[in-house]
Amino acid sequence: MPTDLDIRFMRLAIEQAGLAAKIGEVPVGAIITFGDRVISAAYNRRETDKNALAHAELLAIDGACKALGGWRLHECALYVTLEPCPMCMGAIINARINKVVFGAKDCKAGCLGSVVNLADMPFNHRPDVQSGVLESECGGLLKDFFANLRQNKKA
Repeated sequence: MPTDLDIRFMRLAIEQAGLAAKIGEVPVGAIITFGDRVISAAYNRRETDKNALAHAELLAIDGACKALGGWRLHECALYVTLEPCPMCMGAIINARINKVVFGAKDCKAGCLGSVVNLADMPFNHRPDVQSGVLESECGGLLKDFFANLRQNKKA
């Protein structure tokens, strides 16, 4: 069951996803918290940056490392609107992020249960995971984005 803080932070991730949508990016947003404060926020910028690595999670992790002055984020939580992909889960595990909270499932690339669950693998770190937080809002952003994209291609 999500806490009030989980919901508050996921709403901030949704705001980040909205910023991505406004510039034509797939609307995925992420924030990283340290205790009860946000230390990093990001959204997808793959098309804008012309970079396959510019996922919201990776950009947020980069910002958090800079904010804390190190790569170990073991006291941090990541809130992301879409279930992380394999690349992002690798970064989450390697950064030692303590908790991952996500909204919508990703049936094509999700690595916290949809395709595979990397958090259950015997890596040296396993984050706590909470799925489905504000799932309909997170999924709705994606559904609307891709519906508009298809409609614009037809026009």
